[in-house]
Amino acid sequence: MTCFSSLARALALSAGVLASQAHAVTAAEQMAAYAAQTGEAAQAARGQAFFTSKHGKDWACSSCHTANPTASGKHASTGKVIAPLAPAANAERFADAVKTEKWFRRNCNDVLGRECSAGEKADVIAWLLTQKP
Repeated sequence: MTCFSSLARALALSAGVLASQAHAVTAAEQMAAYAAQTGEAAQAARGQAFFTSKHGKDWACSSCHTANPTASGKHASTGKVIAPLAPAANAERFADAVKTEKWFRRNCNDVLGRECSAGEKADVIAWLLTQKP
């Protein structure tokens, strides 16, 4: 019973975190939800360093999104144009928590070979929120 109750508590906590993210409709709210998962405040400087650095694979986030996320980017292998990533330059960015998770999952796998941590996501969004067109 103890193992079952621990599992039930963990599932309830996970559901609460996901529910809080599902209601997030702004970049700031999503950043706060990710930061809450880590128990640490997001740090824009750490987000910028993460965004512009390679992490063991051939690409950095900036490989496609450019070092200036208020400008359009281009996918490194397909050449497809990518709308600006910074919310100040593209109001659709981070307006849907499900899409945010989808793209973090795909892009983090391309850049890191794994999913990004909640802290990494919070830091990147914190930095993107500082960017002005």
